[in-house]
Formats: sequence, C-alpha cells, structure tokens
Amino acid sequence: MFKELSILAVVVAFSLLTYWLVEPFAHSQMHAHIETKHFKYTDLPAITKTGNAVAGKELVMGAGACTGCHSIETAGMPAMMPAVDAAASYGVNPPDLSTAGALYDANFLVAMIKNPAHATNLDHKYPADGSKMHPMVAFYGAGGDMDQEVADMVAYLQSIAPKAEEVTPKVAFENACGRCHSMRYKNWTPIGEKGKFKYKKDELRFDASVLDYQDYVVKYMGKLPPDLSMYYRSRGEHFLETFIEDPQSHLKGTAMPRVGVTAESAEKVVEYLRDAADPKHAEREETGKNVMIYMIFFVLFAFLWKKEIWKKLH
Repeated sequence: MFKELSILAVVVAFSLLTYWLVEPFAHSQMHAHIETKHFKYTDLPAITKTGNAVAGKELVMGAGACTGCHSIETAGMPAMMPAVDAAASYGVNPPDLSTAGALYDANFLVAMIKNPAHATNLDHKYPADGSKMHPMVAFYGAGGDMDQEVADMVAYLQSIAPKAEEVTPKVAFENACGRCHSMRYKNWTPIGEKGKFKYKKDELRFDASVLDYQDYVVKYMGKLPPDLSMYYRSRGEHFLETFIEDPQSHLKGTAMPRVGVTAESAEKVVEYLRDAADPKHAEREETGKNVMIYMIFFVLFAFLWKKEIWKKLH
C-alpha cells in the first residue's frame, strides 16, 4: 500500500508543480510583467474645482457641443447618425455618454474634454504641433473659468449616470471596448449585438455594415482591433487589467487609446471577457470540488477494501 500511495503523491506533486509554477513561469516569459497603477492616472491633473451639474448640463448641451457627436440616451438625446456614418466621420463611433460618469475616472474625463490626445495617451499619434488632430475636438472654454466649466460638465455626466455598482459587465464592455472590438462568442459586433434575422438578406446587410464600419476603424487605428472572445484565456487576468489601464505599457506606440475606466469598471470588463472565454467556469469549479470530495472517499474506501481482501496474507 505504501508503494501505491507514494506513486499517487508523486503524481499529485508534479501536477501541482506544473499548474502553480511551470505554467505561470511560462506566461511570465511570454509577456513582461507590468505592475498596475491601480487606475489612478497620476499623469493627469486632479480636479481642482467643485462642479455644478446644472451649469454643466447647459455646457454639454450647448457651448460644449458634446451632443454634436455624442448621444445621451438617458437625457433623450439620440445619436446624430448611424454608427457606420459616425465611423466614416470620426474613425470610430463616439460613445453614448449616459454611463460615462460612472464608467470613467473623473480626472480622465476632465483631461479628455481638455486634451483628448493626452488623456488617451496618444501624444505620439497626435503631436502638439497640430500636424495630425485627434478626431475629438478639444474644449477651449465658453468664456468663463475653463477649469470650472470642465468640472461642471463632468459633474453633469456624473449626475445622469447610474451608480457604479448598477453598471453591468456587459454595459462596461460595450462602452469601453465594444466600439472597436468584436466578441463573436457573445454575438457582439462594433455596431451592436447581432441578433437573429428572419430573412438572410437582412443578415447579409448587417454583416456588410459591420465590414464597412471595420474598414473605417482600420483607417483610424492602422489595423483591425482583434476579436476578444478568447483573450481572457490566452492572455490572463493580470495582462488584461494592465493593458486596459495603459496599452502603451505592453505595446509601446500602439494606436489603442487608454480608455480611462475606473478600477471597478475594469473589473467588470475583465469579468465579461472571462464569461465569454470560459462561460462554464463557475460550474466547472463547483464540479471540481465535488470530484475532489469523491476522490478522497474513493481512496479511503479503496484502502479499506484492499486491507480487508489482503489481511489474511499479511
């Protein structure tokens, strides 16, 4: 019996060694380890003014000209044009601002309004000399204290946004990532979810619109952003978190913008990616526990059975 238990112990030890040491080491060699900054965005100046949501609404709807490009569905402001037409104009469909105040860091929103290239960490793509302009026009003020005006605009966006805990992983992904990336395992395309079509011609028309949209994104980004269905399994949670936080930390010079989400929003995006790549992870983990319990009892009964059968020979 000692021999069998020794063999079992060796098998278990090597299995655990592979799972907890060898595999993580291999991943560390394939991808450089990047430390997270906990979504603090320390390179962006902090808000110095207390915003007024009422004044901010007037700016967002008026002099700030936000609704000239962005929709705000919760405020009854639909998109000015279809997603494909918007991508033709701006390179990508501007996001709806209904949840912006909950999804994005406040300092990031301020920087995004004042200097989009710097906020998104794309100064290398849109230099200060103005040789190439960011598709989002910077806000230069409405005649008053610019810092106060921007703080007011952010306060308004926060006032109309749902509470952070009410934002679902699906909404977080679609707003932060889903206007460039597809997720075929979730039937998601950059122009929206692909539903079921009664007629094939309608499905083909939708697919053609997706291809048109992606062509504009390629011109804007330089290449087609990848489908993210399996990125959780191929890259791992830490890689995704740090990449979302700052794409430049992993791919220096990449055209992918920093999206500026909060730590809580990033967790929800990663949760959605995990669910797409491994939809049965919770069920599998529960099954794994039951299997381990079964194995323990099986080994115990096998030992007792062997002891009973062989007791006369020992």
